[in-house]
Amino acid sequence: MTPIELLLDRASCKTYTTQPLLEDEIRLILQAGQAAPSGRNRQPTAFLAVTDPEIRRTLSRLNAEVLHTDADPFYQAPAVFAVLADPAVSTYLYDGSLAAGQMLLAASALGLGSCWIHRAKEVFATDQGKAILEKAGLPLDYEGIGFVIAGHPAQQPAVKAKTSRVGYLK
Repeated sequence: MTPIELLLDRASCKTYTTQPLLEDEIRLILQAGQAAPSGRNRQPTAFLAVTDPEIRRTLSRLNAEVLHTDADPFYQAPAVFAVLADPAVSTYLYDGSLAAGQMLLAASALGLGSCWIHRAKEVFATDQGKAILEKAGLPLDYEGIGFVIAGHPAQQPAVKAKTSRVGYLK
């Protein structure tokens, strides 16, 4: 698959096998996030990779509580990545979002399924969320930007038609 095909064919995956990710896959997804451009190259982002089933369940539960549901918002994906950023940096939200986007593309390039999941801000504002950050050695004052879930797809996600508005002035 060419790089442009990868960009155009990436789709959100919501069904996963139980097969765990390899350490190299986790490392490459994290490196893709770290390599993302940021405003003035300040790199205000931090990343959390979770494959521990207990911590994954806790993050899922906290995320589900924000939604007022009992369903797993991480769709049983075996790996959960959190993207956080320093809110003292004016471009933190954009920088963190771009990092998450690159992580999604990296997962696709590796043949994995992935999906962006919201509510990281609310999850890491809780005492339990902060305890997870502290356990991982990450800054407690960083704001959650989003989650990237990843795993081996149980079925290939369908690429949806592109419906965004586009203007072109020539």
